[in-house]
Amino acid sequence: MRYAIYFAADADDALMLLGTAWLGRDPFAAADMDQPAITGMDASRFRDLTADPRRYGFHGTLKAPFHLKTGLDEADLVAACREFAADIAPFRIEGLNVNRLGKFLALTPDRPQPDLSAFAALCVRHFEPYRAPLSEADLERRRKSGLTPKQDSYLTGWGYPYIFDELRFHMTLSNKLENEDEANALAAAARSHFSEVTGTERLCASFALYQEPERGAPFDVHTVFQLSGTTPVGSAETPSARPIDRKNA
Repeated sequence: MRYAIYFAADADDALMLLGTAWLGRDPFAAADMDQPAITGMDASRFRDLTADPRRYGFHGTLKAPFHLKTGLDEADLVAACREFAADIAPFRIEGLNVNRLGKFLALTPDRPQPDLSAFAALCVRHFEPYRAPLSEADLERRRKSGLTPKQDSYLTGWGYPYIFDELRFHMTLSNKLENEDEANALAAAARSHFSEVTGTERLCASFALYQEPERGAPFDVHTVFQLSGTTPVGSAETPSARPIDRKNA
């Protein structure tokens, strides 16, 4: 079993409804679903081009998938989620838009969102004590993408290379797109599909715990937690060079 802390909302949130339909899988019901039709693209090709993000479920990564540290169980992690949700206050972002992120298509902010970055950093630090170290195989798999020295230090210290100042928040909508015509067709279709929720301010008042029963299986939603605290996300401290293990401190 692996777990992940993801930017997500309740199943009936408009963003989640559109995202799960686009990817063709409902992680709340653990069920496949029909995807929207794209002009000029076969349905099976669209499904192929969204296979990778479909397995992970519609989301934005906050704390990347991890195994639980030895001696801890799911109840410990759920309690940590509840504790975190009860402490942190909701916050607003300017909005998300459909953009190209390298060769991928994703929903991203058009410019930096300090509160969103601070929230992601808080998640990385708060849930670090529950993460088991990465295996050598996982380290090598990540390193194949060509990490910078800083990214590699984040990978070994925190389990994921794209955190803190290396974060570019995104909600992935496609596999890597090698064909420019297909990329353009998908981008146009996504802009139309998500038009109801893009380009407008959003209240961020929740996050979700996702779970992967076994390696390679689809991720599904375990629980969505509502932010109900009073601590502003902007009060996040600058990350230290090494993770803090609260249980062994």
